[in-house]
Amino acid sequence: QVQLVESGGGMVQPGGSLRLSCAVSGLTFSSYAMGWFRQAPGLEREFVGTINWGGSRTYYSDSVEGRFTISRDNAKNTVYLEMNSLKPEDTAAYYCAADRTPWGGTKDYEYNYWGQGTQVTVSS
Repeated sequence: QVQLVESGGGMVQPGGSLRLSCAVSGLTFSSYAMGWFRQAPGLEREFVGTINWGGSRTYYSDSVEGRFTISRDNAKNTVYLEMNSLKPEDTAAYYCAADRTPWGGTKDYEYNYWGQGTQVTVSS
C-alpha cells in the first residue's frame, strides 16, 4: 500500500509561520517528485510548489514565491513545506502528492498519489 500522511496544520495569525510535513510509505520515495497543492472553500485546487527526485530543484507558484520553501529528506521519506509571512488568503486545505517522473508538474492530474490533506487557517 501507498500512504502519504500530512501533519503540522493549524491556526496561525497573519505574519506567522507553519511547517507542514508529509510522511510517505509504500513506494521508493527517492524515485518520486513531490508536490504541494491547496484548496480553499469555493475555489479550485491550486498548485503551490514541487521538488524533484534529489531535492536539487524547486518551483513555486507566484503567490507563494519568496514566502514558502519545499524541502525533502530522502533518508526519512518525508517532504516539507515551510510557510512564512502567512496571509489570510493562504487559508486552505493543503495536500502533498507524489509523481513517478523525475520532475513534478503544476497540474493535479500529473500526480499519482495523494495525501488526505491538512487544514491551515490564517486569521486574527
